[in-house]
Amino acid sequence: MSEHVKVLICDDQNIPRLLFKMMIDNSGDYELAGELSRADDVIDFIASHDVDLCIMDILMQEGGSGLNAAAAVKDRFPEVKIIVTTSMPDDSYLKNAREIGVESFWYKEKNDMSLLEVMNRTVRGESVYPNEAPVVDIGWMKSNEITDREMDVLRLMTEGFSDQEIADELKISKATVRTHINHMCEKSGLSRPRLAIEARVLGIAVVDK
Repeated sequence: MSEHVKVLICDDQNIPRLLFKMMIDNSGDYELAGELSRADDVIDFIASHDVDLCIMDILMQEGGSGLNAAAAVKDRFPEVKIIVTTSMPDDSYLKNAREIGVESFWYKEKNDMSLLEVMNRTVRGESVYPNEAPVVDIGWMKSNEITDREMDVLRLMTEGFSDQEIADELKISKATVRTHINHMCEKSGLSRPRLAIEARVLGIAVVDK
């Protein structure tokens, strides 16, 4: 790289921000443009600073959704390349990031490639995505054994929706909701409350707000 690539880090966790910053400082090819803890602040920052690449966490406790911020960046500053990162293995994030036009995707916990390598390839014009979300255990069940419709139900369960509320939201019958929940409980060996808790903690089914 002939000149330093200016990188913006947006992550609400201090440790990832520190590790990303150290990697950038030691790379020789990249320069830190800034670091943010709120996705809602990204647009204003890019509007007033020179940014070539943004490393964006998807799920933040406060300050908006990383994917929503990425979509806004692509709309207003399409020349800025984006790598979204997450430790949550919900495979809907992969699909949503591609639809938004995000260049690359990197899992913090399980990845065959270092973030620096993903950055290098992204800057060269490549789009780097894992083939699928990491597979994790939820009780006796593997996360890739959950059907698409079961995942829809499970996401709402993690938000505390009742069976009737899930039925209303998905426009299916309450009996169908219970059938999906019973199937997941049988496959996982977990009770309904425990299934929802485990899915939330593991990041298998998270509603990105």
